[in-house]
Amino acid sequence: MVTTPEQLRDSLDAIAVLEPGFAAALARVGYPLPRMREPGYETLLRTIVGQQVSVAAAAAVWRKLEAELGEGCAPDQLLSRDFDALRACGLSRQKQGYARSLAELVTSGEIDLHALPEDDEEAIALLTQVKGIGRWSAEIYLLFAEGRPDVWPAGDLAVQIEVGRILGLPERPSERQTRALAEAWRPHRGAAAIMAWHHYNTEVL
Repeated sequence: MVTTPEQLRDSLDAIAVLEPGFAAALARVGYPLPRMREPGYETLLRTIVGQQVSVAAAAAVWRKLEAELGEGCAPDQLLSRDFDALRACGLSRQKQGYARSLAELVTSGEIDLHALPEDDEEAIALLTQVKGIGRWSAEIYLLFAEGRPDVWPAGDLAVQIEVGRILGLPERPSERQTRALAEAWRPHRGAAAIMAWHHYNTEVL
């Protein structure tokens, strides 16, 4: 798991032994902190609300939704509202479709977000049954809501950029190359992703 600073540090130390580039990056920017979120429906719904909008805009929509639906925007409450009510909260037609898909799968029991398969790929396959939740969103959920240690979002642009920088590559690796480069870092790839974002967001003098 990568839910505590100690777990994250241990995983990154294990990668640093294998990969000098990571050892040098840790020396430059230090260790990142965990970025945990609460597991469950609300976190995935917030992910949908926040897609392709600013943090401030997403927060404004969420406040309106909670005012309309109650704290946490319970799935049964969401499903009971019509298009206009949700539109007034700031949800586009497309995002309403995504939100309803999530609410329906949760209320029907087809997805139990508190008992996802232990196998990461099986969990990703289940999460991507929700409309609007692609592989990247599923990986981010598993990494930050469940602290899964070996989730590797190789399609993330910042991860690709920083893996290239950390390893001293001449250009940004593709998703396939980023996935291949990290094979040696199993079962600590989740920590490598957190480190990549930390490196991306830290100014190096």
